[in-house]
Amino acid sequence: MISIIIPTLNEEVLLPNILGQLNNPELRKSHDYEIIISDGGSKDKTLDIARQFADKVIAYSEPHDNIAVGRNRGAEAASGEILIFLTADVLIENPHAFLEKIGNYFQKSKYLAMTCVVKTFPTEAIYKDTLFHGFCNIYFYSLNVFGVGMGRGECNIVKREIFQSVHGYNAKLVAGEDWDLYKRIAKKGRIFFDWKLRVFESPRRYRKFGYMKVILSWFTNSFSIVVAKKSSSRVWEQIR
Repeated sequence: MISIIIPTLNEEVLLPNILGQLNNPELRKSHDYEIIISDGGSKDKTLDIARQFADKVIAYSEPHDNIAVGRNRGAEAASGEILIFLTADVLIENPHAFLEKIGNYFQKSKYLAMTCVVKTFPTEAIYKDTLFHGFCNIYFYSLNVFGVGMGRGECNIVKREIFQSVHGYNAKLVAGEDWDLYKRIAKKGRIFFDWKLRVFESPRRYRKFGYMKVILSWFTNSFSIVVAKKSSSRVWEQIR
């Protein structure tokens, strides 16, 4: 079985899109997977939507401190041998090919983790999005080739026993938890970057802050994790 884990916090607008994809009857019939929503204290209709479409909903009276905590709690409830961590604001280009590649290739391979191409929603993409994501995908692919490890949080795919062996996401990190996880996994074995599979993310953060501010945040958080073992950001602002 494959467990798809989606951490949420006030995602009533975009969550129905990915859940609609994953609840396609033909997709359900063709692949063995479960959908887990791990909610961090939503005040909108997120939980109502989750309970309607997800197989498992993890909701706590105390809000999650950060997305790493939400992902870890979702993983604790997972039954699958493969853990797929998605964000609530993504869409999968081809869900059937996506799950087929993970179930028929990755699960049987010697790779410990896997990731794929991330782009902006085609309906909202502008020239800057194409340049930015094009560079990022090449750069992150290279990090995995050279054994550094990288998997953007929009799509982290990890074998369950490996995830447990590295103790999951670092719950102390407000940001950069995705890179930190893959960096630790890379010390144990190889990570597969699939150029043929794509997920699309909402450009909402780039639209609000601009690419320069987002890139600076990524860089400062990564540097802080390496030097001080903690992220520089004290809070990861939600954009809704």
